[in-house]
Amino acid sequence: MATATNIDATAVNTVAWLSAADTTIVVPVYQRQYRWDIGSCEQLLGDIRAVADSDDRHMHFIGSVLSSLSLDGDVAELVLIDGQQRLTTLMLLVAALHHTVKADDPVLAGDLERVLVRATDRTRTKLRPHRAWADVFESLVLDRRATGAEPRESRFDDNYAFFRSQISPQEAPRIWAGLQKLEHVAITLGTGANAQQIFESLNSTGEPLRDHELIHNYVLMGLSHAEQSEIEDSFWVPIEQNTGDQIGGFWRHYLVMRTGREVAVAGERGVYDAFRHEFPRLDLASLRAHAAEWKEYSEIYRVLLDPAHAPDGDVARQLAFVNTFGRAMYPLVMRSYRDSARGTIEQSTLIRTLELVQSLLLRRTVVGVSTDRLVARLCRARGHGQEQLEAAFSRITPSDERVRVALKYGDLPHAAYVLGRLSGVDALADLAVEHVFPLAPGDAWSGDGVREWADYTEDEQNSHRALARTLGNLALLEDPLAERVGDRSFDAKRTAYGKSRIGLTNELAALPAWGTAQIAARGADLGARFVRIWERPTAVDIDDDGLTPILDAQRRRGWPPGWQREFEYVEYRGEHWEVYDVKYLFNRVYKRLWADSRADVVAFSARRGGPIYPAQSWNGQWDALDEANFLYMGWDSKYMLTALQGVLEEAGLASEVFVKYSYIGAAMK
Repeated sequence: MATATNIDATAVNTVAWLSAADTTIVVPVYQRQYRWDIGSCEQLLGDIRAVADSDDRHMHFIGSVLSSLSLDGDVAELVLIDGQQRLTTLMLLVAALHHTVKADDPVLAGDLERVLVRATDRTRTKLRPHRAWADVFESLVLDRRATGAEPRESRFDDNYAFFRSQISPQEAPRIWAGLQKLEHVAITLGTGANAQQIFESLNSTGEPLRDHELIHNYVLMGLSHAEQSEIEDSFWVPIEQNTGDQIGGFWRHYLVMRTGREVAVAGERGVYDAFRHEFPRLDLASLRAHAAEWKEYSEIYRVLLDPAHAPDGDVARQLAFVNTFGRAMYPLVMRSYRDSARGTIEQSTLIRTLELVQSLLLRRTVVGVSTDRLVARLCRARGHGQEQLEAAFSRITPSDERVRVALKYGDLPHAAYVLGRLSGVDALADLAVEHVFPLAPGDAWSGDGVREWADYTEDEQNSHRALARTLGNLALLEDPLAERVGDRSFDAKRTAYGKSRIGLTNELAALPAWGTAQIAARGADLGARFVRIWERPTAVDIDDDGLTPILDAQRRRGWPPGWQREFEYVEYRGEHWEVYDVKYLFNRVYKRLWADSRADVVAFSARRGGPIYPAQSWNGQWDALDEANFLYMGWDSKYMLTALQGVLEEAGLASEVFVKYSYIGAAMK
């Protein structure tokens, strides 16, 4: 057999490889700094627990580790080219495990120490990270940090603290068993190998897998060939056929509907990660049950994408209207449609929901506020019944007064859809949106047949231009008639308007002149009709489009620039809090609930493994709740917000807490 001359690749047990006396690893200065966050650590720990609980045949593959051999004096070192993030995180986990058991289990502590510490120098770690952080890493792993030292913020400290918080002495043997079942491919390069070319080959495997492809692999992985074929043919292929090239959107919308939480898509495998979190275990029996539900919802998704497939004409009409605004509300519509199809709710309730969706999106667009990140809160409200859903709609739907003012002076969005519904016309084919006062009038244009446009004062011209795209100046007109009128004067247009079969347009033929007064009067009349068609529920009198429910607050990685001024304020159960960042909010809410709902806080913390502990068991940022309980404050922003949301849900208060983002927070990525 021919063998490679400059590459040595061997499948190894990861812990045994790290424990070997001759294993010494350094991260070169050109490598990026350590950047894994607590979410990644949480996933790793979950994988280790899962493999620990499986039978002895199952191992967990963590990928490849690429390094080159280097001599530092008499010491051979592996210079790490690829694998820094995984190995560093594993070392932090082993260090946390070591410090948890070293006082009570010297045998296990010795095994763990062999992973961490160089055999030839007990004052050095086997892995030495990027030199900018090497001292921080070693002081943490070797537990050399002085008691009472100033708190510091680093990914090493954050992730180590997470592992310490999650692993109890009783669970230590289980974690150690899982660690011993990790495997990887160790690739060591000789002096003649091109390290950069090999690194690029390992990290450039063509088009990266998309979320739905990762879900597909996750669902079928571990099944026998016959079982894979069954799931593929009975469920997955129909799902693909129903959703087509929108299959990625289907999974995202399904998960938002199911969880009542927004699912991130940009910059992360958000949909796949949310799927794994929602379905952590998929044995064949549970997979069949879940897959039947996925298939059922994919059939509904097909109807939403093309409402012509809906068996009822009224529902199809409303679904087509909803599609005017895109697909953001599909999670809510999917569940409502399914319940109507099953007879759980009346069809009239489904149509009412579809009307409210249109009113919400259109009104918010008219007044110029965002329509993003609304659907998850509506899905949660719907879980409590139609009355709660209507209350949620009312709270975030702009009032009639705001809408009327915006229609009077602002450009009309979705003009063809709005004019069609105002006119009672569903089919918009062969119809054009007509600007009664043209967008670009010629010098000879006249609104009254007396004065020409060139004779209007500058103020008069500006007033007309400002109203050109408003509701009062717009009409629907059949294409053949629209081709004839163009930018002609109003008197010449009236003949065409009189021939139109559309009532609202036909009415224009009776007017003697057209100017700002007529535009304003018609706008007021149509505005009154507008707020009746796109009505706002009257369950509550508040209009809080600037507030975001705490469960929909954005979980940002690390501590991004501007985090100290992310919020303008926080509304906590009707109280106005001058709280500007996640860290202060986390601290204040936990302290408040410690006084008001201690049992809920204790239950949540016990189930999650923090953030409250009976002792300050490691160095870091702590705050005392009382003499015997301490709140750890060293988490990253994303983990703090997750724990904050979780404890408020546990206490049943999440629906009563809102944040108002500052202009900085609104711009943060």
